[in-house]
Amino acid sequence: MPEIAFIGAGRMAGAIVDGLLTTRAVAAAQIACYSASGNSARALAQRTGIKHAADLPELLSTADLVVVAFKPQHLAGADPRLMTLTADKLVLSVLAAKTTARLAEVFPQARNIIRTMPNTPSAIGAGITGWCALKSISADDRQSVITVLGAIGQEMAVPEDKIDALMGVSGCGPAFVFEFTGALRDAGVAAGLGQDEAEKLAVATVLGSARLMARSELSPETLRDQVTSPHGTTFAGLQVLEARQFRETMRAVVAAAKARSAELAAEP
Repeated sequence: MPEIAFIGAGRMAGAIVDGLLTTRAVAAAQIACYSASGNSARALAQRTGIKHAADLPELLSTADLVVVAFKPQHLAGADPRLMTLTADKLVLSVLAAKTTARLAEVFPQARNIIRTMPNTPSAIGAGITGWCALKSISADDRQSVITVLGAIGQEMAVPEDKIDALMGVSGCGPAFVFEFTGALRDAGVAAGLGQDEAEKLAVATVLGSARLMARSELSPETLRDQVTSPHGTTFAGLQVLEARQFRETMRAVVAAAKARSAELAAEP
């Protein structure tokens, strides 16, 4: 792996650094970070053993892969020196809703630009990240992208016109799962369980079901049917979900998230 520079040292940068070091994809000496205030980068460097750069020229002098991990709203005011400092480098952005075309305005001399959409389970190496490239990507650069994103879970290359839909499913999806889990817990409390009992049961059920789906070659619908006896308890509950148009509701939820993602991408 080439040397990697992180511009921004927040949670996502920290998750990627942790993943890279845990998987031994690169050594700490091959990674450097920088943040505008210096505080978050200094803290990340102290915690992980990577290098802390005092300024952008120092950060980017030997790096070949640049991970852009500051807040998306700061892109508009990005340091103009980045235009030349990232020349001929591979730029990988984790900025939500920032298109490759918009990123190319800030990093016009980069040899390629990668737009990614990680999700929050990346914090524990269990994420899935969709990504796309500005232009045709070389085999070496593709492998670098896969290595970096693989350090925080799975990765999936998609055309850029699918990124907004991907945002609605995997980017926002964890929040929908958390909301469902909380609702399942509250329903358990309403049915007579204690708060702690219901929460433990709900979380364990969601986690175990997700693991089963991941390991099985069967569709979610087939697994659902295996749990459902004709006119039994699960059937009774599923009938309520159908009557309340659960699937139609989820389509509307994802569509709303997709539409908002497209709106944010259109902003400067």
